[in-house]
Amino acid sequence: MTLTVIQHVLTRLQEIGISDVFGVPGDFAFPVNDAICRQSGMRWIGCANELNAAYAADGYARIKGVAALSTTYGVGELSALAGVAGAYAEHLPIFHLVGTPRMAVQRARAIVHHTLGTGEYDLFRRMSEPVVCAHAVMTPQNVAYETERLIAEALYHLRPVYMAFPADLANQPVVSRASPLPLPQSAPTQLAAATRAVVAALDGAETACLLPGLIVARLGAGDRLQRLVEASGLPFATMFHDKTVLDEQQPAYAGMYDGALMNKDVQSFVEGRDRIVTVGTLMTDFNTGSFTANLDPKRTIAIDHHSVSVDGHTYPSVELADVLDALTLALARRDWPRIGAGSLGPVTGGGDAPITAEALYPRWAEFIRPGDIVVAETGTASMGLGFARMPSGANFYNQTLWGAIGWATPAAVGTALADPTRRTVLITGEGSHQLTAQELGLFGQLGLKPVIFVLNNDGYLIERLLCKDPEISYNDIARWRYTELPHAFGCDGWTVARVTTCAEFDAALIAAAEANSGAYIEVVTGRYEASPLSLKLSEKMKQAAES
Repeated sequence: MTLTVIQHVLTRLQEIGISDVFGVPGDFAFPVNDAICRQSGMRWIGCANELNAAYAADGYARIKGVAALSTTYGVGELSALAGVAGAYAEHLPIFHLVGTPRMAVQRARAIVHHTLGTGEYDLFRRMSEPVVCAHAVMTPQNVAYETERLIAEALYHLRPVYMAFPADLANQPVVSRASPLPLPQSAPTQLAAATRAVVAALDGAETACLLPGLIVARLGAGDRLQRLVEASGLPFATMFHDKTVLDEQQPAYAGMYDGALMNKDVQSFVEGRDRIVTVGTLMTDFNTGSFTANLDPKRTIAIDHHSVSVDGHTYPSVELADVLDALTLALARRDWPRIGAGSLGPVTGGGDAPITAEALYPRWAEFIRPGDIVVAETGTASMGLGFARMPSGANFYNQTLWGAIGWATPAAVGTALADPTRRTVLITGEGSHQLTAQELGLFGQLGLKPVIFVLNNDGYLIERLLCKDPEISYNDIARWRYTELPHAFGCDGWTVARVTTCAEFDAALIAAAEANSGAYIEVVTGRYEASPLSLKLSEKMKQAAES
C-alpha cells in the first residue's frame, strides 16, 4: 500500500526508535495528529501546552537518542520554540512536526487565524531557523528524500530539525523514493594521523586523565569510551554537564571537577596532569566552575564531535566514536596515577531537627538506587545532588547549559516514557515546578510511577543567592498546597507526604522506596538552606560585582 506523506515520515521515525510523539493538537495539524494516533506501534502523548511537550521530548531524547514533537502552525510552534532551543543547546535530535495551512491558502496570502494577518506564511519557519539544523516543507514529491536528509542532519549534528506539513498535502500519497543516508565516516588518513598524535602525546606523559563529555552520551558512545578506559587504564573525572556519562562506581573515577569552586582534591588532580584528554566536552560556565577551570591548552588533548586537536594541530573529518575505537586498540594499558572519588558523606540529623542542606543531600544520595533515572531541575537542588556519587547504572540529567526553570517536570515524563523499566526520580524546586506542574496529569493518565521531590524553600532560592537584594519581591512566589496536586491532577493512589523534619523525611523516603505507586514528597526547608555549590557561586558573583 502506498503511504501518505505523514505516514511515510512516521514510519521512518519509528524505524530510528521513536514510538511516542509529544504535542498539542490544532486544526492545521489535524492530519498529522490523526496519523500519529492511527499509526500502529506509535502513541500520541498530549501535553498541557506546547512548551511542556518540547521539554518532554527533550527528556525522551536523552534516553532514546531521538524524539518527536508535534504542534500546529504559528501559535503552537512558537509556544514550543523555547523548548526546541533548549534541545539545540543540549545537543538533542528532536523532529518538530508542524501542521501548516493548505497550500492554496498560503498562495492566496489569505488572512486566517494563527497568523499575524500579513499574508506571510514562511515567517514562523524562519523564526525557528537559529534553533534547528535543517528544515523542509514535506510534499509528495520530496518527502522520501527530505525525510532521509533531515534524519541524517539531526543525527550528525545532534540537533533538532523542522518538518512542515501543509494540511492538504499531508494525506496525499508519496510519489518519490529514497534510501537512508549513511552518516559520514572518518577520513582514514586523518583518523590514523589523529590517533598517532594522541598516542604519542600520552606515551610522553607520566600522568593523564580523561574528561568525558555529554556528546559521548548523545552519540550513544558510552560503551566505546568505557572500553577505552578499561583498555588504557586512564582515570577520569567529570564536569557538571557530563555527570554519569560513565559509571561513577568504578575505580577509574576521580570525582566531579568544577574548576576552583568545589572539590579541591579533584581540581588539583585534573589540572596537575601532564595530559588532560577532553572527550566531547563543552566548556560552559557551569561546567568550568564559572570559568575557574585552569586547563592548560598546551597539555590538553581535545577529542571533539568531528575533530581532534593535539599540540596546536587540529585533525578535521574524524568522528568521535571512530577515534575512541582506534585509541582502544592503539593505547597500551598503564597503571596511571589516580585518586578515589568522594561523595557527600554520611546522613546527619534526626528526630524533630529541621531539614538543613547538610541533612538533605546525603539522604537523597542514599535514596538513589542502581539503574535510576534522576532528573534534577536547574537550581540549588541539582547543584547539591550533582556532587553525590551515583550508583552503577544510574543516570543524572540536568539542563545545565540552557537552564530553563520548569524543564524538569515534563522532561521527567519523557524519561519515564522512554524507559518505563527504570525508576524516574524527579527533583525540582517549587518555583520551577509551578511553571510546568500540569504535566503531573500525564504521569497519572499514563500509569507512570515516578518519585517526585518538590523542594520548598519559599521562593527562588538560587535567585536570592545571585541577585543584589535577596528579599526583593520578584523572588517570592505563590504559596501552593503542593501535596494536593497529585490528587487534583488524577494521580490516584500515590504516596504523598509533606515533610518538615528529618524524622518525617526519613519516613517518607522509606514509604516512597516501598511504594507500588508514584510518590510525591514536598520537602520543606528554611528559606536560605542552600547547597555548597550555589553558595560558592553566590560568593563569586558578589566578588565580581565588587571588583
